[in-house]
Amino acid sequence: RVKPILKTLSTKGPKENLEKFSSFRTRYYRSDTGKESQAWLLSKISQNASKSLRKLITLTEFTHPWGQHTIIVRINGSSTDDDGVVIIGAHQDSTNMWPFLPAPGADDDGSGSVTILEAYRGLIAADFHPVRSVEFHWYSAEEGGLLGSQAVAKDYQSRSVNVIAMSQFDMTAWVKRGTREEVGIITDFTDPSLTKFNMDIVDTYLDIPYVPTRCGYACSDHASWRKAGYPSVFTIESTFENSNKHIHSANDRIDISDEFSFSHMLEFSKLAVAFAVELGGWSETD
Repeated sequence: RVKPILKTLSTKGPKENLEKFSSFRTRYYRSDTGKESQAWLLSKISQNASKSLRKLITLTEFTHPWGQHTIIVRINGSSTDDDGVVIIGAHQDSTNMWPFLPAPGADDDGSGSVTILEAYRGLIAADFHPVRSVEFHWYSAEEGGLLGSQAVAKDYQSRSVNVIAMSQFDMTAWVKRGTREEVGIITDFTDPSLTKFNMDIVDTYLDIPYVPTRCGYACSDHASWRKAGYPSVFTIESTFENSNKHIHSANDRIDISDEFSFSHMLEFSKLAVAFAVELGGWSETD
C-alpha cells in the first residue's frame, strides 16, 4: 500500500510551496506576516481534497491568543472500535535572534511544513481511507517555546484523545557538504519503542539510512506530546551536529547553498506517508 504512493511524491510542489512560504519577511508568531503566512498555508492545504474523501476530512484552525493559529487536518478513520489517532507534525512559524528581523525560515521549519504537506497531498491523491484517524498538524509558535503544540497537546489530554503516535518533522532539507545523506532520528525526549519503529520504516521504505542522534533538550513539538503522556518521535535532516547552522537568521534561505536539498526533503515526505499508512492502516471496505 505504501510503495505505490511513494512513487507519486515529487519535489515540484514542495519547491513551489517553500519558495512562497519562505518569502514572507518573517513567520514570527506575533507578527502580521506570521498571520498572513498561516492564512496562505491554510488555503494551500485546503486545495488538497478529493471528492470521495471530502466526508472524511476536517480542516480546522486551533486558535491561539497571539493570532497565528495552529492548523489541524484530520482524515477520519473508518474503525468503530479503535479510537487511536496518529499525528504527523511540523511547525509553521520562524524566528530570528531578534523577532523584528527578517526570518525566511526555509529550513526551520519551512522544510518540515512543506514536507508533510507533500505527504498529505500524496495520501489524498491515493484516496487514503485510514482505519484509525490520521491528523496533520502545523504548529504555531514553536519558536516561542513550543507554545502552539503545548496548547494542542493539553487540549487533547484534557479530552482524553487516544493519540497512539506522534511524529515531528523539523528541518528536513540540509545535507552538509562532505557528509553522508541520512535521516537523523532523535533518541532523547522521545518514545523508545516508537523511535525503533521509525528506524524500521526508514530501513524499509527510504533510499537513505538513518543515524541516531540527540538534541540534548526538548527541541521541538514532539516534546509537548511526550510531556502530555503520548508516544512521540522526531526526525531531522542529519545528526544534530551536522544540521543547518543558518537557522534563526536572515540566511535561512533556499538559495544560500547547494547543501539545501529538495531531494533530501522528499525522503522525509516518504517517511511521513509510511508512518501514516503503517500506523493508520488502510480501510478495505470502501
